[in-house]
Amino acid sequence: MVQDMFDPEFYMGVYETVDPNTNARVLHFGKYRDVAECGPQQEIDMNSSQTVTLERQTFYCVPVPGESAWVKEAYISASQARVSPSTSYTPSRHKRSYEEDEDMEQHPSKQKEQHMGSGGDSHGCGEPKRLETEASAGHHLISPNCSPPLDLNFPLPGEKGPACLVKVYESWDTFKVNDVLEVYGILSVDPVLSIVNSEERDSSMLDPMECMDTAEEQRVHSPPSSLVPRIHVILAHKLQHLNPLLPACLNEEESKTFVSNFMSELSPVRAELLGFLTHALLGDSLAAEYLILHLISTVYARRDVLPLGKFTVNLSGCPRNSIFTEHIYRIIQQLVPASYRLQMTIENMNHSRFIPRKDYTANRLVSGILQLASNTSLVIDETQLEQGQLDTKGVHNVKALGNLITWQKVDYDFSYHQMEFPCNINVLITSEGRSLLPSDCQVQLQPQIIPPNMEEYMNSLLTAVLPSVLNKFRIYLSLLRLLDYSISDEVTKAVEEDFVEMRKNDPESITADDLHRTLLVARFLSLSAGQTTLSRERWLRAKQLEALRKARLQQQKCVNGNEL
Repeated sequence: MVQDMFDPEFYMGVYETVDPNTNARVLHFGKYRDVAECGPQQEIDMNSSQTVTLERQTFYCVPVPGESAWVKEAYISASQARVSPSTSYTPSRHKRSYEEDEDMEQHPSKQKEQHMGSGGDSHGCGEPKRLETEASAGHHLISPNCSPPLDLNFPLPGEKGPACLVKVYESWDTFKVNDVLEVYGILSVDPVLSIVNSEERDSSMLDPMECMDTAEEQRVHSPPSSLVPRIHVILAHKLQHLNPLLPACLNEEESKTFVSNFMSELSPVRAELLGFLTHALLGDSLAAEYLILHLISTVYARRDVLPLGKFTVNLSGCPRNSIFTEHIYRIIQQLVPASYRLQMTIENMNHSRFIPRKDYTANRLVSGILQLASNTSLVIDETQLEQGQLDTKGVHNVKALGNLITWQKVDYDFSYHQMEFPCNINVLITSEGRSLLPSDCQVQLQPQIIPPNMEEYMNSLLTAVLPSVLNKFRIYLSLLRLLDYSISDEVTKAVEEDFVEMRKNDPESITADDLHRTLLVARFLSLSAGQTTLSRERWLRAKQLEALRKARLQQQKCVNGNEL
């Protein structure tokens, strides 16, 4: 995922080298390179008339935040099936461990010593000799003269995986922050970069006039290639979805065959998924219906500032027991490509960074929890909330969650102004009573079973499902989000007449919001059955589901007297 865009970078697209002894000249191309190629007896002629300066755009990319384990495993197995080791190149050195890489980053002088080690040709272009060293036990300790460890700027806490600098040479304006890209290119982990960047930082500290960038900016924008490799892009495209079980592009002929074959067996898959989620929700089939509709919802258009298609569900009546909500999240993790569970505690609200902000010193976008890829499932666990005081940061974080749910946008903090970044995040809120946060639809959970051991019950539920069946569920949920949908003029007229009749019978409780919500339920109900147009039957079924949902809320209101 594109986490940040750096300023455009100028490089020598064409340059000329000259041999001082023979005056022989050689023309080189600089595309797809980080360091200019120069022979042992050659120098770059900076004043050559042949020199051409070109421009490229650098994106800082991180692994997709909250990417599910099954997605990573599917991509790894697909890559291993496609790629065989190259026979044209045999590495002449051993790989360093990550611990040693961190040690190098914290003690750059070590890297210089190894790079300029005895017997190494400091003027040649051959690979310098290195010493393999043990990472010292105290390599996390930082002396006052060393820079702190490099922050890879992942949006979610505890994320692992490689970050990389992706250098794009053409059509970079088609990509933007938070896009998920598939990239084919040339991998560059040239160790010379670390030495060059370290020397640049040292020289700029001595003479600030030599470089416009601050030391911190150089450190962030030019990290060691062993920690943050470079990829020079030959081909890149934005992914339509994150599911490796689906074809990347659904418009191709092969993909259309795949889609039509799967749609032919959609009905049994839906029935199995409904049964699976009903068991997960302790026997509540109505809540399971709404959860399916929520999981296939997506923002399909925007009318002015209003996002159309968002369907945030507040599942209320959850046991005040983190085991239940934790296992519901684990089940969602097994179904969707990317997800995150946000425990809404006072501590998390007051101390976590939700909104990305611009760091002008390092000239980079510092990530926040709400910097997520499109169609990520965000599960907000409100059952963790206890009495306490929200500070200023906590209030801003709650407001940010409200804006995300209502407007599907996050206002990034650029110090002097806010910048709106539209998003498409599926938000599910689990709570005891009605949520403090806004939602499109509140469903009161009515458990039909109370298992004596919740942990054992939920674990057995997941282990009982065959991997092949799980894969069908995953394809089902991802595919239905991508289908087109329409309402015919005839059905539109029938719906309008029906709504007028409903208003006549119950003018106080039926509002325009009810119409909008019922149309959304009808839309996702139709798609869940593989139908891309609204039929009279689906409209009546949507009305029936809404009536059952409202009756539950009214019943709960009568039981405990709380406002819903």
